[in-house]
Amino acid sequence: MKVIAGDRSTPPAELVSDPRFTGLLEAARALQPRTVALRRLLHKNPELGLDLPHSQAAVLHALEGLDLRISTGTACSSVVAVLDSGQPGPTVLLRGDMDALPLQEDSGLSFTSEVAGSMHACGHDTHTAMLVSAARLLHTRRDALAGRVVFMFQPGEEGHHGARYMIDEGVLDAAGQPVERAFALHITSTAPSGVVCTRPGPIMAAADSFLVRVTGRGGHGALPEDALDPVPAAAAMVGALHTMVTRRINAFDPAVLTVARITAGTTTNVIPESAELEGTVRTMSQDTRALLHTEITRLCEHIGAAHGCRVTVKITEGYPPTINDDGVADRVLGLAGSVLGASNGAALTNPVMAAEDFSYVLQRVPGALAFLGACPPDTEPAQAAPNHSNRVHFDESAFAGGVATYAAFALDALREPVRAG
Repeated sequence: MKVIAGDRSTPPAELVSDPRFTGLLEAARALQPRTVALRRLLHKNPELGLDLPHSQAAVLHALEGLDLRISTGTACSSVVAVLDSGQPGPTVLLRGDMDALPLQEDSGLSFTSEVAGSMHACGHDTHTAMLVSAARLLHTRRDALAGRVVFMFQPGEEGHHGARYMIDEGVLDAAGQPVERAFALHITSTAPSGVVCTRPGPIMAAADSFLVRVTGRGGHGALPEDALDPVPAAAAMVGALHTMVTRRINAFDPAVLTVARITAGTTTNVIPESAELEGTVRTMSQDTRALLHTEITRLCEHIGAAHGCRVTVKITEGYPPTINDDGVADRVLGLAGSVLGASNGAALTNPVMAAEDFSYVLQRVPGALAFLGACPPDTEPAQAAPNHSNRVHFDESAFAGGVATYAAFALDALREPVRAG
């Protein structure tokens, strides 16, 4: 996942001089030992999917002593913590995801994963640790809040729809009033350390998968005329699918289609009865998403028919596109520049074609997702091992900026709510 930071933004004058943010970054830095310790504990003990009992227990332990209303999920190992200022005002939500990836770690870190085949390669351990420290920081500044903060610790982001489960279990109403603003950070090793990057509108893609089964009639490889070979039909579909995206989709509404697997046959002299194609589709709008679903099915069925084969197409919907509210995204850039330094808020040059299930929250609540750069020292962002790599490193010094940005978002929204764009 490559994240390319564009021009640095200039924070609005009223944010630069806002006394609510005085000392916020310093307070986050004072919490750095706690943040790093929790991050490393989680990193050494990664868990996959929706059932994360050890991660859940670590979060609950880290929140002990804070005056928060805490609940846990039943459909997944979630944690929801509510900070109520006792003053009337809106409700905001801050999210951190907790699950890891099925990947063998080769990072060489001193706190490398102790679980074979499992690794925090996407930085969710850092998100969780930063959000816990943000809760602690905001707890000390609750007198500056007018309203409530919901801290959403979420399992199952890596393809398991954890946010959807938490929404179904009431996270958006956990404070007794509906959430009115939402914010999530996602760390990345491919942006300069400490820089917060986001953009109005689409920021991440919808992610769907497809499976095409082509059925012919098997036979001897020396006598293809006596069989009905599905392999040429499947091969024709691969090229046609990739070409179709360039011919049918508007270039200003981006889409990516990749055939990632093609399977057929068992040996050299047998024409198989069937062949399969499998791949992914990434889109930035629901209209293009729907069009591609229709075109994939139509194209494959017609190519199959031209070859005399039967075709079945199965499309499995993944996460919807992640679409930031324009006003909230702009405000996040201003907050980052104000709290972290004038050059530490950067407009994202392009959306990222990876997917994120915070999209489910943003379908219901105005909000934004932003990337937090954590490129390792002495490494150029373009050369850094990216998220989802077995060798990815994140610069831990960036964590204080993430904690401060989470806190600044809540302080800003609960005193003077952001207007939707």
